[in-house]
Amino acid sequence: MKVLLAPDKFKGSLTAAQVAGHLSIGLRSASGGIDLVSVPVADGGDGTLQAAVRAGFTHVPVRVRGPVGEPVDSGYARRGDTAVLELADACGLVRLPAGVPAPLTASSTGFGDLIRAALDDGCHTLVLAVGGSASTDGGAGMLTALGARMLDGAGNDVPPGLGSLPDIDRIDLTGLHPGIAAAQFVLACDVDNPLLGPTGAAAVYGPQKGVTDTPAAEAALTHFAVRLAHAQGIPGQEAGQIHPAAHAAGAGAAGGVGFAGNACLRARLRPGIDYLLDLTGFHRGLVDADLVITGEGRLDEQTLHGKAPAGVAAAARAAGIPVIAVAGRNDLTDELLTAAGFTAAYSLLDIEPDLTRCLAHPGPILEQLARQVIGRHHLPATPTGPAATHHTTTLENAS
Repeated sequence: MKVLLAPDKFKGSLTAAQVAGHLSIGLRSASGGIDLVSVPVADGGDGTLQAAVRAGFTHVPVRVRGPVGEPVDSGYARRGDTAVLELADACGLVRLPAGVPAPLTASSTGFGDLIRAALDDGCHTLVLAVGGSASTDGGAGMLTALGARMLDGAGNDVPPGLGSLPDIDRIDLTGLHPGIAAAQFVLACDVDNPLLGPTGAAAVYGPQKGVTDTPAAEAALTHFAVRLAHAQGIPGQEAGQIHPAAHAAGAGAAGGVGFAGNACLRARLRPGIDYLLDLTGFHRGLVDADLVITGEGRLDEQTLHGKAPAGVAAAARAAGIPVIAVAGRNDLTDELLTAAGFTAAYSLLDIEPDLTRCLAHPGPILEQLARQVIGRHHLPATPTGPAATHHTTTLENAS
């Protein structure tokens, strides 16, 4: 029997590869007739860079500016003239010093540093993985790192961050990196929110980054969208025309980086999980599989809107293969799980009701959970007698 392991990370506890490893240990200890294929996945957030490297891309180190300007050793993944760039690794929440939010001063500048480095190195297809950002600056920092200037009424450069967007009087795009014109940009993310409005960057994701005055943040992003439209000569400026890219799906991704990417880089949106499934060789691993096991730290409503487990379930269901989800916590009803294509779901809390222990020591609990899957889903149990031979394959260097 062939089982394909395609989990995402358990955020804050285990990487996707570690989740797959613990699942493998648990399944192998309980089953003697099972072949395991491991394809850890990501959806465009943190872990995307690692997934690309596991798929055969080469890691190119780059020192960039972190979310509040401190130097950060990051990098991008390259194969041929294609580069995969992860915002979270450069200037995301995971890079905040001591984890302290900086809602008004954090910026996307470091991501622009990464893009510039990839362009300087001759990359022509750039996949922008934009989950997990620490900022809500509309992508202004990214553009600044690529050569744009955000100027106040006196002609001075404004500081980075959401708090400075209202001070922008004029945006000068004449210094944008010349490589942008010849490059193709793919915006890989797991959200389709616009920049503004009740489902926009400030309203939905701002509080996660420490934003407490949502109306002020909304006004700042609106002002930026108007100024950028003016900089690009879009008609209607006498009426304060908001840039049309602000309404595009994905414009609200990464605090508005999706907006700037669409408006100035011509980035086309592609669900992060779809791209990563192609990149990691998931579809190759799916061939002849009898069961797929996926998961993430928490299964909830957000899971159903572009997160990795939902993408894995959709692909497996299309191939007629049952899918089991494992998670630290499951907040989805059986009806929602079934509608999304899951055969069943299990959580660490089913075994260990102490959430603190689940967060501190998830590995052994996950292994125990995997052993339960053996019995409940009629996988071949380990025979008595001499130890059985187990086979585990990790799909790497996938084309």
